[in-house]
Amino acid sequence: MRVDAADPRTLARLCAIAQDAGREILRHSCTTVACSLKADASPVTAADVAAERRIVQALTTWDASIPIVAEESAAAHEGRPLASDRCWLIDPLDGTKEFLAGNGEFTVNIALLECGRPVLGVVFAPMLDVTYVAGCGLGAWRQCASERPARIVSRGWRPGQPARIVESRSHPSAALEAYLRTIHVRERVRLGSSLKFCRVAEGRADLYPRFGPMMHWDVGAGDCIYRNSGPDGERPSPIRYDAADLRVPGFILGQEDAASA
Repeated sequence: MRVDAADPRTLARLCAIAQDAGREILRHSCTTVACSLKADASPVTAADVAAERRIVQALTTWDASIPIVAEESAAAHEGRPLASDRCWLIDPLDGTKEFLAGNGEFTVNIALLECGRPVLGVVFAPMLDVTYVAGCGLGAWRQCASERPARIVSRGWRPGQPARIVESRSHPSAALEAYLRTIHVRERVRLGSSLKFCRVAEGRADLYPRFGPMMHWDVGAGDCIYRNSGPDGERPSPIRYDAADLRVPGFILGQEDAASA
């Protein structure tokens, strides 16, 4: 069956896949799960690997024609799909440090990229039991536990306005502090994983500034949810998916006048 990004039923199936992976993560205790370091010194656990395996299997069963770029297996990929290709981006456990800390601020991220643009995205926080999902032309939605999904809308911040900032819990930077000195900061909230994208998308934060490099799979799902959180259409995003090495440089998410991707 071909994945139809314009079909609302696609969102439900995507949520089910992410939620199944989240249950797999919760089967691994954050206090006893085996942990090792990857080449970039970031942690990886058995939960990351198990969740990725379940997601890849489910997506392949759904539509085997779509290439998959998943974080834990990316180093083994040969001939990675170009940014213009249709491909899945998977971060099976975004916020591994938060998972190991047991604070609940970790997520399962899945996005479908088409022509350099995320057209489907889901972010599921297993310990919080909250799911964010979006599709191009379908809007952005939040579902808490077994409640009915609710449409979410971002605010759209303009320079000169007070800003509620959401920032990384695990990646502080001097560049961030320098930027925050140039605007009127009303509030700062530190948070793990792609939940930062979702806070902006649901209007609980105005800006998410990030000045360190990230990978396509880190941002694809959250970016999709933000892009589709506009009240009358798609929000512009500063994030591009055209780097050959799949890296995303720093960005400031949430500005009303952001350059369209």
